[in-house]
Parts: sequence; structure tokens; C-alpha cells
Amino acid sequence: MPVSDDILPRYQRLPGGNGGRPFRCRETHLFFAIGATILIICFGTIFFMPDLSESLRRMESLSRVQKQVRDTAEGFLLPPPPHAEPDAVGAAPPRHAGQIEDPHLAQDRQKLYEKVRSAGGLPPPPLAKPRQGAAAADAPADAGDADNVDVDEPLPAAAAAAVPGAGTNKRALPEGEDSDPVMRQRRDTIKQMMQHAWKGYATYAWGSNELRPVSKRGHSAGIFGNRPMGATIVDAMDTLYIMGMDAEFEEGRRWIADHLDVSKMDSEVSIFEMNIRYVGGLLSCYALTGDTMFRDKALAIAHAMLPGFNTPTGIPYSLVVPTTGRAKNYGWASGASSILSEFGTLHMEFSYLSDVTGEPEYRKKVERIRQVLNGLEKPNGLYPNYLNPKTGKWGQRHVSTGALGDSFYEYLLKEWLRSGRRDTEALTMFRHAIGNITERMLKKSKVSGLTYLAEVQYERPNHKMDHLACFIGGLYALAGVTDKNKDSARYMEIGAEITNTCHESYDRTATKLGPENFRFSDAIEAKAMKLQEKYYILRPEVIESYFVLWRLTGDPKYREWGWEAAQAIERYCRAEAGYSGIQNVDSTSPRQDDVQQSYFLAETLKYLYLLFSDNSLLPLDQWVLNTEAHPLPIRGVNPYYRPHVGD
Repeated sequence: MPVSDDILPRYQRLPGGNGGRPFRCRETHLFFAIGATILIICFGTIFFMPDLSESLRRMESLSRVQKQVRDTAEGFLLPPPPHAEPDAVGAAPPRHAGQIEDPHLAQDRQKLYEKVRSAGGLPPPPLAKPRQGAAAADAPADAGDADNVDVDEPLPAAAAAAVPGAGTNKRALPEGEDSDPVMRQRRDTIKQMMQHAWKGYATYAWGSNELRPVSKRGHSAGIFGNRPMGATIVDAMDTLYIMGMDAEFEEGRRWIADHLDVSKMDSEVSIFEMNIRYVGGLLSCYALTGDTMFRDKALAIAHAMLPGFNTPTGIPYSLVVPTTGRAKNYGWASGASSILSEFGTLHMEFSYLSDVTGEPEYRKKVERIRQVLNGLEKPNGLYPNYLNPKTGKWGQRHVSTGALGDSFYEYLLKEWLRSGRRDTEALTMFRHAIGNITERMLKKSKVSGLTYLAEVQYERPNHKMDHLACFIGGLYALAGVTDKNKDSARYMEIGAEITNTCHESYDRTATKLGPENFRFSDAIEAKAMKLQEKYYILRPEVIESYFVLWRLTGDPKYREWGWEAAQAIERYCRAEAGYSGIQNVDSTSPRQDDVQQSYFLAETLKYLYLLFSDNSLLPLDQWVLNTEAHPLPIRGVNPYYRPHVGD
């Protein structure tokens, strides 16, 4: 009786459904023959096959040779940054100017680099955006476009002699040590403060935007979005370079190269802050070192900001999400208006970016802002702080040289200087603006005749100055020296008087640090009246004016005032892991706010260091400092300008 297929184990079931019926002899021989044939083919193939291991070894050898050639070419065309070698106590050795490279060789090497890279022989720099057309700077200049002239003009012989090698981070700046041993000691103290601030950040908040030096953890303000994007690293880089902190600079460079990625910025960031801190800071590092990584990172970040300019007028919004391009204004800003000090503080960085990349769209964006402003009627010749980007109409009639207005005026004069005095439109706008500010907002206190700039709200003065407005003492003085006209002497005098008033705002507090705001009335002058006005958050503007006035006048009192401020910062703001703002400048035991602002390393400490340095370090006839104190070279006279060389 045949056995049913259903009751056999699975492994005993045979095709055909015959249960356990065995093979016949002929079938058995046939299967043996087929199996033998298969075995012969398999073993024969293995026996006669070429030696795979030898082939693999040859492929690996070829790969190594190819890598060596590629690395050698890349090192020749774009040398890697030198490694810092600490001395016996772990500090970086001082940097000295080495051999100076012929600028023509540097340009030829850059051209060759671009050609090899375009042919696939070298990898593109991180986050580099493909170039788009010819540089706007190569277009002939005309009367209506004074800034669009050839940036590749020959340099003076004295300047060309100092051109640093392209693509190297080796310091070529002068050391800038003052001949006075007291000033050298003070400068060393400022450097030690920088080392303390950087060490705390690197230890407890590396990669975060800022440091909480009391609680020893990272911190991020909303202007940077919700991701750690190393704002302190980027902001501090040129200060590290200027101070000769080589090891720290290389540490920061590695982080920027490996981790600063605009494609990860997936929340709202401030276009203004990203420009002055990131784009400005990176372009400064490019100018100082010739390292194209910094330029390409700046280009990528600026490109990510461009969607914020997509408005009916071309006036950009305040905020943008880089990954999506979504942009908007702050709801509190006079009916969601754009802010004068924000959209008016882009021109230097965007124009310089176009010059060093050959991409004209960045200059075109800021030129459009100029066109809109020049077409608007200014109430009483003044610029209100708010402008609607959709309608092109002014918002609330509030005029200030402090918060919301300040750096707009700064960039009019400084862009004229940065352009090598070609951008005469900027100078014309500055003369008009500063003239009306002087006529309508300049005041004298009733108590002792201190000079100050009041704010204007709906055509009525508000007798208050912000700490932020104290930069304008230096700006007046800079205008008095660089723009020679009938007002030059008066502007120099006003600059000195306002700087004196700002010093009084420091000198009249218990801590010798200035408040956020100070007021003037029949009974008081240069004093904060409200508790919420009495905080000091490591701001640089007063020290900035000390630095500018020292450089322009040589009056030693500005150095003494700066040293007083430095000592007060060290006494009241120093924390175990860095420096913190304080909540009440009129208290002898002020509470710290537990935030080390990134601009403290970018601005406050840099201005103090320069104040106690020789004038040969970043001379003001070759460099312009942006509103975050990042130095940009002056076109036509500074060999660090590094204009783009066409392919």
C-alpha cells in the first residue's frame, strides 16, 4: 500500500508525489554523471583562475600611488596650514614674518589650483558654491556705479612687498609690540584674559555658540538658531590670530573646516548677526591667511542668507531659515518692519565677498538696498529705525544712533574707506546723515556741559544714550581725519567730546563699568536711572572709541581709560571658566549674568589688545574693522585684499 505523502517527514518528500518510491538504476547513473561534471567545472575554474590576491595587491598599490600624486599636487598648489608646536610650557611660540611670496606666483598657483580642481584632480573646498559668471568688479566704472571698478589693480611697491603666501595660515602681520614696557605688560595681561576666556569655552562649551562661565556649560541666544554652530569659535578666530595664539587658532580652524555646515541650520537665524559675526569673521580670516577654506565657508553662509532678500523692495527680512529659505521679520518691530541697523550693515561684507569670489550677486543685493534708501524721503533729513520691506515705507518715527540704528551710519563711512574711496555714493549718504544728526540730535548736558546724542521719537528728543551709541565718538573722529572738508575739525572735536561723555558713564559707577543706557536731565548726566538699564554685558563700544581716538590723536589718556576698563572687567566680570556680564554696575558686589558673549572675544579684548599695541598692527590706513571688529583690508592699498583672479 503506497504511503501517503502527507504523513512523511518534510525532508523525505520527493518530487512527483510517489511517496517513498526509490530511483531506478539508470536514473542513478545519470545523476552521478551530472554531479561529477559540475565538480570538475568548479575545481577546474578555481585551478586555472588568475591569482586574485595578486590582483588585489596591484590595485591597492595603484591606489596608493594615485593618492600620493594627488596629495603632492594638492600640497604644492595649496599648502596645508602649519602645525603649531608648543614650547616647553605648552604655550604657542610667537609668530614672525617668514619669507614673502611673490604675489604673481600666488595668483598663478591659484589659477592652476582652480583648473586642476575643475578637471576633477582635487576635491572642492567644503561647502563651496559653484561660481556664477564674471565678477561685477571687473566691469568698467561709470559715474553712477563708483564701486564697480577693477579690483585687480597693481599694488604699490611697498604694499606688494608684504603679500602673504596664498593658502597658508602663517602669520605675516607685524608683532606690534609697543616700545613702552608698561604697554607691553598691559598687552600681555589682555592676552592672558583672552586665554582664560578661550580655555573656559573650549573646556565646557566647545562647539556651542557661547559659554556660561559660572555654571560651566554651553549657551545659545536665539539669534543663532537652535543648533550649536560655534559662534564663539568663528567670532574669536581673528583675535586669536592677531594675538599670536597659534595652537588655539589651528584648533578653531579644524572645527570650522569639519563642523561649520550651513546645511544643518534648520531654524531661524538673524541675517544681520550671521553676516557680521560669521561672514565678516570668516572673510577676515581669509584676508589675514589666504586660506580659501575661510572664504568658501563665508560664501556658503552668505548664499544661505539670500532668500531673506526676496521681498517686493529688496529690503531683506531680519530672520531666515537657511535650510528652507523661509524668512520673516520680528513681530515687535513696528508692524513687522525691517530694522535700519540690520539691513544697513551688510554692504562691507557682501561687497568684499563679491570681490574675492568673482560672484556679483552679493554686491547687487546691497546696492539694491542703497537704491531704495536713496529714493525715500527722510523726515527732517533723518533715517527712522524701521522700514517696511513690502511697501517701502518708514515705520515708527524713531531715530537713534544706538540700538536699531547705530551701525548703518558706521557702514556708510567705512564702506567708502574699504572700497579705497571709490564708493562715493556711500560718502555722500554719510555726509548727509551725519550732518543732520549733528544739527538735530547733538546736545549738551545742563549740569556740566557733557556732549551727547539724544534719540528722536516723533520729532521730540529723548535725552538718553545707549552704550551701543558710544561707538560714534570714534566714528566722528574717523570722519574728521579721513574726509577732509569744512566740518573735519568740528567732527574731530565732537568725537573726542562724546568719547569723554561715555568715559564719564563708566567713571560714575561703583564698578567703573558703564551701564546699558544712561540719561541726561536738569539734575543728572551720564547715569542710569532704572534698574533694567544698569547691566553691563561685556560690550566693546566705549573701548572701541578709546582705541580709535588713541590711534588718531596719540593722546595717552585713552590708553589710561582703557586700562581702567580692563581692570574693572577683570575684577567684576571674571568667573572661574571665563568672563560674565554683571547685572548692576552700581553695586560693589554685582551678580553675574552667566553669559560670556562671543563679541567679548571678537571685539572687547581685541580693541584692548590693539590699544596697547604699536600702531603698525592693523594700521587704520590699510584696514577697516567691521561692526564686530573683524578687520577687512582696504582695496588698492592693502596686499591682503586678495581679489578674485578669473579662470
